[in-house]
Amino acid sequence: MTRTIADLGEFGLIGAITEGLVMPDTVPVGPGDDCAVLAPRGQLVVTTDAMIEDVHFKRAWSGPDDVGRKAVASSVADVEAMGARPLGLVISLSAPADTPTDWVLGFTRGVIAECATSGATLVGGDVTRGAQIGIAVTVFGDLEDRTPVLRSGAREGDTVAYTGRLGMAAAGLAVLGRGFRSPGAVVRAHRVPEPPYGEGIVAQRAGATSMIDCSDGLLADLGHVARASGVSIDIDSAALGVDEAQKTVAAAIGGGDPLTFILTGGDDHALLATFPGGTPLPAGWTAIGRVLAADPDAEAPVTVDGRVWADAAGGWRHF
Repeated sequence: MTRTIADLGEFGLIGAITEGLVMPDTVPVGPGDDCAVLAPRGQLVVTTDAMIEDVHFKRAWSGPDDVGRKAVASSVADVEAMGARPLGLVISLSAPADTPTDWVLGFTRGVIAECATSGATLVGGDVTRGAQIGIAVTVFGDLEDRTPVLRSGAREGDTVAYTGRLGMAAAGLAVLGRGFRSPGAVVRAHRVPEPPYGEGIVAQRAGATSMIDCSDGLLADLGHVARASGVSIDIDSAALGVDEAQKTVAAAIGGGDPLTFILTGGDDHALLATFPGGTPLPAGWTAIGRVLAADPDAEAPVTVDGRVWADAAGGWRHF
């Protein structure tokens, strides 16, 4: 007989989730009290994200550890985009009472594994009953002695660059949505993002003028930067390397342009940043475009090779 979270009970479940957690010096008080206590060295940044079953993940496609890792990675990426160091996070989990305990414990293993990779620490949270699985993650980051890198700092003449993966998760979603499980590289990318941890600080120290987590798609997220900064951005498509797996998926689903995955696909959580023109980019960062003066008559704030992409509004939209 499968043991459910109703069998374990609220506090038994919390105890199972937090058992064995070790707090670093930056967390004087961890799980078990009304609040955790964090000890940042500088200004604190905070972000929150939600993941809902059958909107952001499907249990038929992803294991519980995958979901746990994705919940952490997608949230910590926002802290990285500010040039901050991940400090601590709290997670609220709602789930039906008949959810198997093993699923929740697998989810917890994924959370702890991704925390170890990202440098964040699970410091608390909450569990409650709900009609479907819902996950809310709030992450705190420490700017230490640095100033935050905002979306609004891009200037004409800047170089646009990225680090991480682009368009792989979108190709994976296309594959899974058609009932397939290959190519494995894109399926894994959809299940578990791999944000370039540590690169936000690298970019800040290298003089990045603006930065953003690429969660909604390259065009959409650079559009946020362009609007916030009062500029236009042009992307050089030749600088966007298309992976062989993306070409395979594009051919298999009708022969579309695989570049569409890169330009409009989200969920990879690469970092996008602008740097002063002529400044050497940090190792691992790739130049993909340039910042131009704003064009009030432009159809879209971001162009590709000087032209508006066919799906200029492409990218993830919740509503």
